[in-house]
Order: sequence, then C-alpha cells, then structure tokens
Amino acid sequence: MDTRIKKSLSAGGRANRANLDSSRESPEDQFVSSDERRKMWRDEWTQSALPNVPGIPGWHLCWLSTTNSYDSIDKRIRLGYVPVKADELPGFDNYRVKAGEQTGYIACNEMLLYKLPMEQYQEVMAHFHHEQPLEEANKIRLQAEQQVGRDSSGRRLGQVEGEGMENIDKPIPAPMF
Repeated sequence: MDTRIKKSLSAGGRANRANLDSSRESPEDQFVSSDERRKMWRDEWTQSALPNVPGIPGWHLCWLSTTNSYDSIDKRIRLGYVPVKADELPGFDNYRVKAGEQTGYIACNEMLLYKLPMEQYQEVMAHFHHEQPLEEANKIRLQAEQQVGRDSSGRRLGQVEGEGMENIDKPIPAPMF
C-alpha cells in the first residue's frame, strides 16, 4: 500500500497538538527582567558618544557644548568653569584641539571638557537640588494651609488630606553630590 494514502492517527508523524500547547512558553517568559530593563535604561541615557575621563582630584569634570546658545561656554566661564588642557589628562592627546580658539584643550565633536572646583560644584548642587526644592516645598505647605483657612480665633477650619504634608518642609541636611 502507498504510504502517502495510509491513514495515520498522528497526521503524518506530527505530534499531538495538546503536547505542543503545553510546551509553548507563556508571553511573560519572553519579557525583559527588571535588571535587564534597568541596564537598558542606563545604557539609553549614558553619554556613550563621549569618552569617559578619569577624575581630577578637587575638581568636577563635565562636557560643555560649543553650540548651545542658552547654556553657553562664556556663561559657564563666568560661573568659574575652567577648560581642561590635554596635558592635565594623560592618554587624551588624541582629543587635543590642534587649532583655533581652544588650542590645547580636550574636545570631542562640538563638546569641550571643563572643570569646576569641587567646593563650587557642591555649592551649585546644594542650591539647585537641595535649597530650591525646600523653598518650593515651603510654598506648597503655605498654599495648602491657605486653602484650609482659619477662623477668627486662629483655629484651623479643616485639614489637608494626604500623606507627607506634615513633613514636606522638614529641614534635612544637604547631601554630598
């Protein structure tokens, strides 16, 4: 008898469909784990186009754009930033500017490497990331108190609902950045 027309219960050698269903992976197994997702986020926001530079003791290093008109290099120089010379970082001779206004400094594409004394860096960071948020928290607390109001004897007419309002402007020490 011809094997092509022979009736087979396994449909030509195929496995049972129920067995296939149980061996399939669930979609959740194909999702990225939280550790992998964090690594993807970190890699996405990392400045990989710029070289990693070693630190200079007592200084904070950062790359500044020569094309940003709002945050210009002149503005940063007035704030105390100083360009990093190629002589200060061994192994960065390939990034030395060869001609022009920034001759001898370290550059990559349109970015220049600048440094700021660590004391000034800590002051700037404390102002923008500690003191200003505390001032904003105080404003929020005052607005919330004004919304509640007080009677003629000074007692509150209500209360602010929600967690965190009692600690919103609690003084905390400035961190080291």
